[in-house]
Amino acid sequence: MVQQGHRVWNVIIVFTVFICLMAFLAHSKNWTKIEQDQVKILSGFYYKKVKFSQMDSVVWVDKIPPMVRLNGFSAFEKEKGIFREFKDSLTDKKVNVYVDNLLNQKIKLVYDDSLKLYINYKDSVNTVKLFNLLQGKVEKPTGKE
Repeated sequence: MVQQGHRVWNVIIVFTVFICLMAFLAHSKNWTKIEQDQVKILSGFYYKKVKFSQMDSVVWVDKIPPMVRLNGFSAFEKEKGIFREFKDSLTDKKVNVYVDNLLNQKIKLVYDDSLKLYINYKDSVNTVKLFNLLQGKVEKPTGKE
């Protein structure tokens, strides 16, 4: 009877460690999928779809501006979650942040006129590839109204 109780606790401990490892792996990097008309970003619990037709601009930034974290985390060189720019009377927009390396440049993607997303990968070469792809997908104005 006593050994049965130990087995239950052993199963609970192994299950808890497994769940923690899965959560760590899910947040360990940004997973992106480029489709014909959109980019999908998955990082742990955070998921975002941005259609290429909704993108307004793609630029490099060295630092993320100061923001209030609504949820998410910072650990080592990572910063992930949903943030809000310091409130003013004009905006109450949420900002998605998927940064794997705070020391490297980040991509600032503005979409739907004023929504922002910051992303980079641990490997700067992959970040440059994503930047070039997104930059090529931003619709250029034709000058005709």
